[in-house]
Amino acid sequence: MRLLRVQDDSSFSLVEYAGKNIPPYAILSHTWGDEEVTFQDVARSLGKDKHGYRKIKFCGEQAFRDGLQFFWVDACCIDKSSSAELSEALNSMFRYYQRAAKCYVHLSDVSVDTVDQIAQPPDLHTTALIKQSRWFTRGWALQEMLAPVSVHFFSDDGVLLGDKRSLENVVQEVTCIPTAALRGRPLSEFGVTERI
Repeated sequence: MRLLRVQDDSSFSLVEYAGKNIPPYAILSHTWGDEEVTFQDVARSLGKDKHGYRKIKFCGEQAFRDGLQFFWVDACCIDKSSSAELSEALNSMFRYYQRAAKCYVHLSDVSVDTVDQIAQPPDLHTTALIKQSRWFTRGWALQEMLAPVSVHFFSDDGVLLGDKRSLENVVQEVTCIPTAALRGRPLSEFGVTERI
C-alpha cells in the first residue's frame, strides 16, 4: 500500500508499505474534479497549482492535527497508469477504508460561506446543505461510510461539519443506510434485502 507521509514543513512524500507493517493512517473520501493531483504529479513534486491539491493538503494537515503521520488519497496514491495496480486497489478499497484510523469526507460543494454557524447537532440549514452534496450521489460513498469506524465530514474550507454519529440522521435519510450499520453493526448481520 502506498501512503503519503506528512513532513514537518507540511509537505508530503510517497512511501510504500507491505503486509501487516502498515502504520495508522487517515483516508480521504471525496468527489473527483477536473484538476486532480495524480501519482505522477506527486512523484515528480508537481501539481501544487492544481485545484485538487487543496484537498490533499487539507487531508495531510488534518491527519497531522489528529496525530497521524500518514494519509491516503486515491487520486495520487494509486498509479493509474498500471492496470494491475489499479485493479488491485479497486479490489482492496473496502479494506483500505476499514483499516483507516480516520476517514475525512471532503464535501467540495459545501462551503463555510454558505454555512452561517456550525452547531452541534447541526442546524436545519447545515443539514440541508449536507444532504444536497454531490458526495452522496457516488457509488463509492456506501463503503466509504460503512467501512471506517471514524468518519468526519468537512466543508470545502476544511471546517468540521460533524461525524458519522452526529450526522447519522442526515446520512440515514439521504442514503437509506440503517442506523445500526452506521453505528458499526457487522454487515453480516443484515439480510440480503437490507444490503441491497
